[in-house]
Amino acid sequence: MTPVNTRARHARHPHNDAPDTGARFQRMAELPDGPERDRIRQEIIQAWIPMAKRLARNFRNRGESLEDLEQVASLGLVKAVGRYDPARGSAFESFAVPTIVGEVKRHFRDHLWGLHVPRRVQELRNRVRTAYRQLSTGLDGRSPGVAQLAEYTGLTEDEVRTGLEALESYSTLSLDAELPGAEDGYSLSDTLGAPEPGFELVVDREAAAPRLRQLPQREREILYLRFFCDMTQSRIAEHLGISQMHVSRLISRTCHKLNAEIQEETPVTERELARPVSV
Repeated sequence: MTPVNTRARHARHPHNDAPDTGARFQRMAELPDGPERDRIRQEIIQAWIPMAKRLARNFRNRGESLEDLEQVASLGLVKAVGRYDPARGSAFESFAVPTIVGEVKRHFRDHLWGLHVPRRVQELRNRVRTAYRQLSTGLDGRSPGVAQLAEYTGLTEDEVRTGLEALESYSTLSLDAELPGAEDGYSLSDTLGAPEPGFELVVDREAAAPRLRQLPQREREILYLRFFCDMTQSRIAEHLGISQMHVSRLISRTCHKLNAEIQEETPVTERELARPVSV
């Protein structure tokens, strides 16, 4: 190949590993859907696979395996081949490269973030991260401040703070992870509160309160001594001068009566979720 042809080829293909598939693209565009068109399409994809893999390697060491990145880049290549129109006059690589790179970036955005973060925040994170690394090199390893990052990136200080916060959102920490400084296996899950069981009884108590006030004096006193003073049935019987069996019957009969009255006045949709009232 003559030097002139070499320069012309590089002018058409700025990537050194870009194959010359212009004729095959033109032929594919002329063919209807069918085996012949599919065969040429596969030849084009195979010819451009090395460049797709090279682009994928630019994103290695970011928390994803190179093999997976190459597969994502290959998917971007397939999409680029399917969408490319040679009639527009532009070289294929000028269309394929942003399509492949965009597919890889979309993979990072949609699949590798532990938390859902808006695209704008992800972009701020990337800009702040890049600036942070570059400025740290110039500052002999010292961490740049928010004002320095804002000046360097052209972002506002609030945008820089948002980007810095997003740096901590890329991955999540397991609740079973041991807390820093803990020597007894104390984990994040140990810091979580438990549901307060008393909250579940609020509705029941409010429903029972007006009916308790309507009970006869003796039944009201027995329930008060049993459930609020935590007295045994034997002590209540001794206190009131009646038998323990009579106390037991009064407690059972009164509780069933209160439950029945509450159930009758509870709408059907609420009754399906209601539990028997414990007085």
